[in-house]
Amino acid sequence: MEGSGICDWGVIRSILAIIQWWGFNVTVIIMNKWIFQILDFKFPLTVSCVHFICSAIGAYLVIKVLKVKPLIVVDPEDRWRRIFPMSFVFCINIVLGNVSLRYIPVSFMQTIKSFTPATTVLLQWLIWRKYFDWRIWASLVPIVGGILLTSITELSFNAFGFLAALFGCLATSTKTILAESLLHGFKFDSINTVYYMAPLATMILAGPALVLEGSGVVEWFRTHPSLLSPLLVIFGSGVSAFCLNFSIFYVIHSTTAVTFNVAGNLKVAVAITCSWLIFRNPISAMNAVGCTVTLVGCTFYGYVRHMLSQQAPGTPRTPRTPRNKMELLPLVNEKLEDKV
Repeated sequence: MEGSGICDWGVIRSILAIIQWWGFNVTVIIMNKWIFQILDFKFPLTVSCVHFICSAIGAYLVIKVLKVKPLIVVDPEDRWRRIFPMSFVFCINIVLGNVSLRYIPVSFMQTIKSFTPATTVLLQWLIWRKYFDWRIWASLVPIVGGILLTSITELSFNAFGFLAALFGCLATSTKTILAESLLHGFKFDSINTVYYMAPLATMILAGPALVLEGSGVVEWFRTHPSLLSPLLVIFGSGVSAFCLNFSIFYVIHSTTAVTFNVAGNLKVAVAITCSWLIFRNPISAMNAVGCTVTLVGCTFYGYVRHMLSQQAPGTPRTPRTPRNKMELLPLVNEKLEDKV
């Protein structure tokens, strides 16, 4: 009975972790879309900067003040040589995600974002000539097919928003690839990642946001009749963005890799459903089919990666020996790819 109780509590904890992760993720997405569409605050660089500032403050409080998570010490030299390039790509990734949200519906943006596994595999194959099992390539077919079907049938298609979301996938994949080489040896969790990257990302983005959007933000402040409620939403989205990173840390330690992968794809479906209920953007039947195919493909991709990773040492995974040691390196904590 005691073992059963422990098992039941483990299941309950996993479910609660997944629910709060879904909640924060959907909240951030909906609030950002609300900021761009309803509040007419069409300044994605400024919104991203607010997110970075809130995340930097939140990570400092969690690690330094509350001491919920121990700090992973990084030498000053490594901060600039390893962390700074990651922060730069991290910054581009977040900005492109917010830019795409300004121009295209949440459903379309989330579906395009599911293209990330394909761009990650393709970049690793093109840049490092990394070998992948044929089952990995096969699992990418429904992802690519679903994205193509969704893009062709999207009723609210916007080329700029589509390209921003697509290049956001490339930025996420680049961040993952850089993590393999730059952060190899550092066992970073989501909180320490934010602690080091958010301040650097703020420094990188503050100048462009001020130059490109400063005058527009000032004009928005001058012409908007009431500021308290909109500012609460804008800064609330920043706080929610940090809470999302903290929730990822919690869910990683409460679920298995397979559960995380399936829950991640279901999270996309939940975000799409919630956004449609709120914003009522038109979705055609074929568009829904394309989105479904993409999510099924992502689930299959995660399953294939997990099965290959579970093969016993010495089990031949490929018909040849890897060319170099980089082919033997797994992605650094693939669960962390979903950070906002």
